[in-house]
Amino acid sequence: MTNFDSPQLPAPRQSRLGFPLIAIVGLALLAVPRVVLHDLDLISEGGFLNAVLVFLPPLIWIAVVLWKRPGSPFLTLLIVGAFYGVFLALGHQILWNISFRDNPPQLGGNLTALAPGLQSVIMRTFATISSLFTGVIVGAITGLLAWGLSVVLRRR
Repeated sequence: MTNFDSPQLPAPRQSRLGFPLIAIVGLALLAVPRVVLHDLDLISEGGFLNAVLVFLPPLIWIAVVLWKRPGSPFLTLLIVGAFYGVFLALGHQILWNISFRDNPPQLGGNLTALAPGLQSVIMRTFATISSLFTGVIVGAITGLLAWGLSVVLRRR
């Protein structure tokens, strides 16, 4: 006898982080517009829109984690931050030439004599490391805040 039931699609797989990977990546992507707008020089440091784009995504991360209550809010947001760091690095690298136009950053001191191509590789490498570190730090700070808030909210 043939089974005519429609096949069941599996539910989105949740990681140990309490969210499917697509949700983790989606949360990290919330911070990408600021990277693009900043590198294209469409927003300026210290402006209201810049502040909104800096603080709103991490606040949304915290709100989502408090709402969904994953097992480890800190670890969840640390991973979101790590993905954010990857997107930050990619954005800066993709928009590097547009952002700096005809005035790329240069090394100083004893390193000014290095070939411009080598200087560019060094600068881009350190920019990538800095972006990854920034993402992880933002994730750690928001994770600590979410963890602390979750403890306080559980007590109530």
